[in-house]
Amino acid sequence: MTGRRRIRKISSTLATVAAGASLAVGCGVVPGVAGGTADDTVTVMTWAPQDTGATNRPGMPALALAYARWVNGHGGLSGRRLKVLTCNDHNDGVTAAKCARRAVKENVVAVVGSYSQHADSFLPVLEGAGIPYIGGYGITTREFTSPLSYPVNGGQPALLAGLGTALAGACGAVTMVRPDTIAGDQLPPLLDSGLTAGGHPDATDQRAAEDATEYGGQADRALRSATADATAEGCVVPVLGDRTSTFMDSFRRARDAWPEVRTATVLGSVDQSTVNATGGASSPYEGSYVTSWYPVSTDPRWGPMKKVLEEKAFGDNRVDAADAGVQTTWIAYTVLKKVVASLGDGPVTADTVSGALDDGLEVGTGGLTPTLKWTFQSELAAVGFPRLVNTDVTLQVVREGRLVAARKGFLDTTDTLRAAEVS
Repeated sequence: MTGRRRIRKISSTLATVAAGASLAVGCGVVPGVAGGTADDTVTVMTWAPQDTGATNRPGMPALALAYARWVNGHGGLSGRRLKVLTCNDHNDGVTAAKCARRAVKENVVAVVGSYSQHADSFLPVLEGAGIPYIGGYGITTREFTSPLSYPVNGGQPALLAGLGTALAGACGAVTMVRPDTIAGDQLPPLLDSGLTAGGHPDATDQRAAEDATEYGGQADRALRSATADATAEGCVVPVLGDRTSTFMDSFRRARDAWPEVRTATVLGSVDQSTVNATGGASSPYEGSYVTSWYPVSTDPRWGPMKKVLEEKAFGDNRVDAADAGVQTTWIAYTVLKKVVASLGDGPVTADTVSGALDDGLEVGTGGLTPTLKWTFQSELAAVGFPRLVNTDVTLQVVREGRLVAARKGFLDTTDTLRAAEVS
């Protein structure tokens, strides 16, 4: 056992003792297949906010539970039963830390395919216990700095850098509308890095309440700002998570008094269901660029995930195959499956899982991402993203009411992100 792993194991024991009694945080569990025993069970946790007034990601834990039912019905993870605990962080730092402490108490081997804006609250708890965080949503910078974080996508950094690159040659004045939160503060420099790479001035940074029920005033301000340059079509970029559709409802009503303005955003703030709900081909999203980490949901590479959903989540309206959170959770569990297989007949613990990943395990995802491999010094370590190993995004566009590929293949944002100034 290396010195680093020995320290991690000792930390795990101490953190488990320190966690004390379980705190009530609304967790669920899925049973395994017949034949599974406590000795050959792999226990993990997936968390996400649900039933809150701001961003919600119920599909992520729902997919995790469906995946566990499916994998346990097909022999488990290399013969081991998969047990999934779920937790609702309520978009709250205190509750996010409670979820992490429960993960420690339950002796999970990893937190997999999860979403939380409160990395500063939960990651120290996981780090103290040596528990890896596999496939976070990439909503916070710390997910790309923690040595126990193993992101499967480029998070908001890659999405916004790619979007800025796409908009640089297509827009006049650009206005970004984003949450007035700590996580939101990290977004403007990322969009600006792409705009700058294309020789475009920085976007106007417009803050908005994350949980507002209407954005009439914000929409008016954004339109006024985006039309400041009368020589070119302006662009408004709302990045408000679940509240993006609320903003667009206000935007639709406000834009009648202004010239045509293009909109653009990132997957996670809009998906096909959002376009449908806002008018389809007559939606204010028509013609909008949307960056994603993955291929469009109609791509055949999503076939295995859709098969699992059809078998184990049919009729569960929490799970949408086009949702970026659901897709991220699927890829994160793909990573977990490969890690467990790599351990053979050896023990599956938090230490051995992170050890396998740290030792250079390569994970293929069927073309949904590049081959994933985590190192301590990635190409983006110098600019504050040492754990960001997948810089690829896809560029999509809303055309005749459908979200389709705007270009073939992936766009690599590595060089653009090198120039980003994120604190």
